[in-house]
Amino acid sequence: MDTFGRQLSMGHELTVGVVIALLRGRFNWREFLRQCAFMSSVSAIPTMIVAVPIGVVVSLQVSLVIRQVGADSFVGAAVGIGVVKQGAPLVTSIMIAGAVGSAICADLGSRTIREEIDAMRTMAVDPLQRLVGPRLVAATLVSIMLCGFVVFVGFAATYGFFVYAQQGTAGSFLHAFISFASTNDLLLALFKSALFGFFTAIIAGYHGLNARGGPAGVANAVNAAVVQSALVLFGANVLISQIYNVLFPTQLG
Repeated sequence: MDTFGRQLSMGHELTVGVVIALLRGRFNWREFLRQCAFMSSVSAIPTMIVAVPIGVVVSLQVSLVIRQVGADSFVGAAVGIGVVKQGAPLVTSIMIAGAVGSAICADLGSRTIREEIDAMRTMAVDPLQRLVGPRLVAATLVSIMLCGFVVFVGFAATYGFFVYAQQGTAGSFLHAFISFASTNDLLLALFKSALFGFFTAIIAGYHGLNARGGPAGVANAVNAAVVQSALVLFGANVLISQIYNVLFPTQLG
């Protein structure tokens, strides 16, 4: 609970500082762009590799169940919405926590044990705003882009598997998907992904800045950051999904 409270305090301070820096034109855009390129490079290919099999597995299992009850015409709705609402955010959360979060924590942790962070504080440079702030905004933006990428790849995989492997009709798949899906479903997925990136940057930044004990301490910090990020992101996904389902129940369009 003490760690969680410190992370909340750090998140509030960091968010306020980033907003003020943006308004005053003092935001470190160079570091932001560098982090965006780095995060995209370490997460894009693994995300695509994970998104395709998840889409295929969802398509296979859901199709088998739906066909057993004689509702073949609803395969597109179940598969497509499952990928958009849950598959894409979950894949994004795994990649963000595993690839991006570990990279942020390892970078900041290595700087901490080399006493670079202490040197910055001695020179009156705030490491939160100088280092963590650009990573926070970059992780949020990259998470949104990754989610959109997963939606496209996952939907294409489920469509291709249903039409070419299971001999389904493209028209029924698309008609069912269009009838049940809505723009709010995609917006929800993007919103959840933005929160995932935001939470991961705060958690990874906290553990990186508080790494102790040399290289072994950095490894422990990375492990703690990845595990906590995954738990927080999965819990947030369930909570947001339940609230959305209550406020916006699925209706046939």
